[in-house]
Amino acid sequence: MKNFLLSLSVFALIFSCGATEKPIKNTNTKTQAKDSYWQQHVDYSMEIDMDVNNFQYQGKQKLIYTNNSPDVLNRVYYHLYFNAFQPGSEMDVRSRTIADPSPKIGDRISKLQPNEIGYIRVNSLKQNGKTISHETVGTILEVKLDQPIQPGESVTFDMDFNAQVPVQIRRSGRNNQEGVALSMTQWYPKLAEYDDEGWHADPYIAREFHGVWGDFDVKLTIDKNYVVGGTGYQQGEPKVKSGKKTIHFKAPKVHDFTWAADPDFIHDTIKVPDGPMLHFYYKKDLEQKYLDNWKNLQPETVKLMQFFSEQVGKYPYEQYSVIQGGDGGMEYAMSTLITGKRSFGSLVGVTAHELAHTWFQFLLATNEAKHEWMDEGFTSYISALAMNDLREEKRDNPLVGSYRGYIGLANSGAEQPLTTHADRYTYNRAYGAAAYSKGAVFIAQLGYIIGEDNLKKTIKKYYDDFSFKHPKPMDIVRTAERITDLELDWYLIDFAQTTNTIDYGVKAVEGKTITLERIGLMPMPIDLSVTYADGSTEEFYIPLQMIRGEKPTSATIINDWAWAMPTYTFEANKTVKSIEIDSSQMMADVKRENNTFLVTE
Repeated sequence: MKNFLLSLSVFALIFSCGATEKPIKNTNTKTQAKDSYWQQHVDYSMEIDMDVNNFQYQGKQKLIYTNNSPDVLNRVYYHLYFNAFQPGSEMDVRSRTIADPSPKIGDRISKLQPNEIGYIRVNSLKQNGKTISHETVGTILEVKLDQPIQPGESVTFDMDFNAQVPVQIRRSGRNNQEGVALSMTQWYPKLAEYDDEGWHADPYIAREFHGVWGDFDVKLTIDKNYVVGGTGYQQGEPKVKSGKKTIHFKAPKVHDFTWAADPDFIHDTIKVPDGPMLHFYYKKDLEQKYLDNWKNLQPETVKLMQFFSEQVGKYPYEQYSVIQGGDGGMEYAMSTLITGKRSFGSLVGVTAHELAHTWFQFLLATNEAKHEWMDEGFTSYISALAMNDLREEKRDNPLVGSYRGYIGLANSGAEQPLTTHADRYTYNRAYGAAAYSKGAVFIAQLGYIIGEDNLKKTIKKYYDDFSFKHPKPMDIVRTAERITDLELDWYLIDFAQTTNTIDYGVKAVEGKTITLERIGLMPMPIDLSVTYADGSTEEFYIPLQMIRGEKPTSATIINDWAWAMPTYTFEANKTVKSIEIDSSQMMADVKRENNTFLVTE
């Protein structure tokens, strides 16, 4: 266990606003007779007045909430994320009591002084003009409604609140380690998501987020010398009055709104051909080597945007911002915050990963508390392919690090199934290996099962069908089934819902007779490479019976292998010299030492 904890790293950094608003694809998801899927909708209008001297701000929020569900809603919940940055909060206590505390947090929250903590205080709340009661419980605002919200009904909530930006500790905050004044993420009262599984009013303890799709209209008043970037399109020129300026942003069809600000930001732009305008914000007082890195990053980001748009689906917005800020790297709507004092390779790598999250989270908006592996893992997969595409020397398997991370976890005794809530992992590092590595292996290994061309088609179809929605694990599997006409539910069950492992081995070779064995509980089809005594080679494919078909292959297809049968024997065409199970190493076999066999005389 100790070696496992020492060997695995935290995976959050692995690779391992002036545009004109244009229409976005229609996301009206009211229930239709032919489609039972529905999702809620919310529109935010906010006026924010920020005092950069004490890092406090006043807010007015008008929120129009449309209940597209078939249910009557008697209550609603808001997230008040900044309340996590207070001594005694759940984030504070969990960060100090988990077996392997995050070095970014540790005991830092417990030591915050009153002028350093974060908070969001709701002063008043009205529903359709009438005052309603509410209670703040940690990072959640609980609201019991006087008038329930009926199916199909839209209601308006008006809120006055005030808040304080915490000292930078995790994702959000002021005056981060590189001197960025304001990293404003998860900074406003955010309505919790309600879906076919009910409310998702998760307290903010450690992990990431889930949000309601909608439109944002934000007017930010701040010191006139501050440069601001983030989510949304700037509407006209700022209005300046009494030493402050008011910037008006609109962001259509997003489920979050983020901004960052600093008086010493450089603001560069570069246009992606037939794509968005890219914005870059970074401190002008960086060392020259870092300034050079940020300049050189810009054309590389163009290539990354083009790669993801081609491999997954076209980026639908008119801008994207890469902003120096935060505490490492974290994705947000139309933007990312990353720390900027990095080597060039690290800067490109973290940008690739966070930009890829635009697709696997901010367009394919999974619930990150329940299915964190679908955003972190799929992002790790596609960003690894993107980084490999940028390299002069291509790797045969750009996912080798993810496979190594998962196999290390599987053999450690510390693995928990991917159905584990993101906050409930025993170890931070086990969470990282599960979400990032095993999640990446899930999608890469799907290519081994159905064929790489079918995987590419599956990813694009998944994007077409589920962008601007909240897909679940079965959605990617059913998409693959529709592309291939194969049965794949077993794959989701075994790999994501259990800790069953893959372990196939060569049991015996006698002349032309080959006997393989299944040692692990998880079933898989088998690619087998055979070298004959005369030096010739042949590839065999053994379909898994429960798939009810085969992937496209040039290999010799032989009889199915039923899972319950522990061994499988067949006759090759010539006397065998050596064999190898899965020479591509795209099957996540946890004990590869028994995958090869050499006949000795």
